[in-house]
Amino acid sequence: MFIKIILPLLFLFLCGSFVFGQNSEPGGTVRGVVKLAQSGKPVQNAVMTVAELKKSVSTDENGAFEIRDIPFGKYQIIAHLDRVPDAVKTVEVSANGATANVDFELNLSTVSEQVTVTATGNAEAIDKSYQPVTSVGALELAQRNPLSIGEALEYQTGVAKRSFGPASGRPVIRGFDGDRVLVLQDGLRVGGIASQSADEVEPVDVLSLDRVEIVKGPATLLYGSNAIGGVVNGISTNDVYQKGLSGYLTTFGGTNNYQAGASGGFKFGYKNFLFFGSGGGQKANDYRTPLGTVLNSYARSGNANGGAGYFARKGWLTFDYTYDWRRYGIPVEPDEFDFEYLRMRRHAFQIKGGLRELDSFIESGDFAVSYNDYVNREFEFESDENVTEFESLATNKNLNYRANFNHRRSGKFSGTFGFSGFTRDYESTGEEAPAPRTKQNSFAFYGLERVDFERIGFQFGGRVEQNGYKPEGNFRDRNFVGFSGGAGLRVPLWTGGSLVANYQHSFRAPALEELYNNGPHPGILVFDIGNENLKPEQGDGVDFSLRHSTDRVRFNAGVFYYRINNFVYTAFTGRIDEESNLPIIEYAQSNSRYFGGEASVEAKAVKNLWLSGKVDYVRAELTESNKPLPRIPPFRAVLGLDYRYQNFSLRPELILAAKQNRVFDNETTTAGYAVFNVNASYTVISGRTAHIFSVNAYNLNNKLYRNHLSFLKEIAPEIGRGVRFNYALRF
Repeated sequence: MFIKIILPLLFLFLCGSFVFGQNSEPGGTVRGVVKLAQSGKPVQNAVMTVAELKKSVSTDENGAFEIRDIPFGKYQIIAHLDRVPDAVKTVEVSANGATANVDFELNLSTVSEQVTVTATGNAEAIDKSYQPVTSVGALELAQRNPLSIGEALEYQTGVAKRSFGPASGRPVIRGFDGDRVLVLQDGLRVGGIASQSADEVEPVDVLSLDRVEIVKGPATLLYGSNAIGGVVNGISTNDVYQKGLSGYLTTFGGTNNYQAGASGGFKFGYKNFLFFGSGGGQKANDYRTPLGTVLNSYARSGNANGGAGYFARKGWLTFDYTYDWRRYGIPVEPDEFDFEYLRMRRHAFQIKGGLRELDSFIESGDFAVSYNDYVNREFEFESDENVTEFESLATNKNLNYRANFNHRRSGKFSGTFGFSGFTRDYESTGEEAPAPRTKQNSFAFYGLERVDFERIGFQFGGRVEQNGYKPEGNFRDRNFVGFSGGAGLRVPLWTGGSLVANYQHSFRAPALEELYNNGPHPGILVFDIGNENLKPEQGDGVDFSLRHSTDRVRFNAGVFYYRINNFVYTAFTGRIDEESNLPIIEYAQSNSRYFGGEASVEAKAVKNLWLSGKVDYVRAELTESNKPLPRIPPFRAVLGLDYRYQNFSLRPELILAAKQNRVFDNETTTAGYAVFNVNASYTVISGRTAHIFSVNAYNLNNKLYRNHLSFLKEIAPEIGRGVRFNYALRF
């Protein structure tokens, strides 16, 4: 299967390199200089890209760049430097032969990212995206808790954390969880099974990422039915060429749970070749709350990645390998004698390539193929007898592939079309193995088109997707085919301001465990019984947002409403399984609705002081009974200041959450809370090297509080007072 997919894609890459090698007609020129905001020094090897043309150059030793042969029109110019927030500016080339000048400042601080590639598959400014997107850069990720991707992203606007302990935190977007939120790395599945079970972990190394992008709301058009609630995409930069040696080192240590770790990586570009690698590890002991230590909440992890690439003027090809391992405990009651822990490992292989600046109908394109071999073993340690027993084994072998093609702009039309798919071989054995061995396959083709007028923009597209399941044993094969589509409108209102409206029709095939599970499922604290006759979910939603982005104020506020027919949920039967002592649930279907709003603002109050705020709320329920859906985040707000003086930054913040009393069956009310944090950082720049020292003091009021989305909130409240120290080196 792997050979059948990769050979045609390689053939297309090689043929394109030879056939489409002609030069385009001469046009205008964009030139400028890139400097660091903290020092005013020029930035060498920053990658400057014309987003609409997929055309890139690098800055020289003086920070200067020049991009030639630009047809007349308006363009987004993106300045990128690894592990530094991207910057974007709009420039207009008035006529062929004209020169447009634009200079950039890159900021070595936790400023908001301005660029996304996840929303459309191509780089664009976040404020130009039709869907709501949040992007979190490497500097901010390192200063948050990097133990899991859920921990690192908690309290981003519209993003909450589902957990079964700190090591297994997973993002929840606008109340959507599990199989409705897709976690990717570089646009591809990572092979984990955390969507199925809350005690599993997403095998994503947060510290090695350049940034994480969060697309909020249905993203099924590009990413498939598992993205009906949104997408979390970890972005690395191994497919971005940089001449010479560059790299990073991040180390950290904390007081509460004696968390410590380090991550480092390098890129070395020589002629047309790029070599890269990264690796690291971290550990955290049992954490403490105002009530005492949460037993068995420890975590250990390590990872390594390496690869190489070839970069021609009009094409590129890379290969890399990743190894990830983790060991973590499931928190228990203080008087418990039996301690469960999980040991996970993943091997991942990936080939990526692309063509650009082609003189044909298809002006650029890219492809990727990855293979994941994921294994998670669960054990129980009986401390009173000093005996460790094996409980279950889960394996997931996953092959992913995709190819995107960007067609040449025709008048006001531009767009992308392509295909993607995956195969999956899932098997679970042992006492806690509710599902049969199942093979899954999926294939889809899609298109996304944009129409840009002088004062208004449109986006529309569609996707046809097939999902098939073949379980072993006396189970029914299922095959689902569905359509997802959407349309968006962006209207400029004033300088820097715009109104964006979206409509999305989404399709989701039922998940494997919803169809075939029949046994104890401790990862969600139930004995679940699947339903082989489930229908696919069909959703319709609208999203309206008001945006403003200038040098002094960045503001984004929006409201959304989604209605999902045939919504799959866990229906409690009122019975208890005698052997596992878990409540028995059945997967049932009804109609549901999600509606809510969110807003974020960053405003420069005086010369060195910025004010910031975030707020979000979602209400979700079954429409026929008005019964609230489970584990929906409460109303939340984050209020903060950012004082910046030269290379120093001080950022106090107050996190607020309201009481959540809208609860589902077998769910309890969660009290509201207020938590106070302070972050501070100082940057030292020497030549081409930057040193960033930071301190994160969290829960300074030592508040006892619980996460409503935690399956173990009663026995494992959130972490108490602590301090985390961080050092980051970039060269």
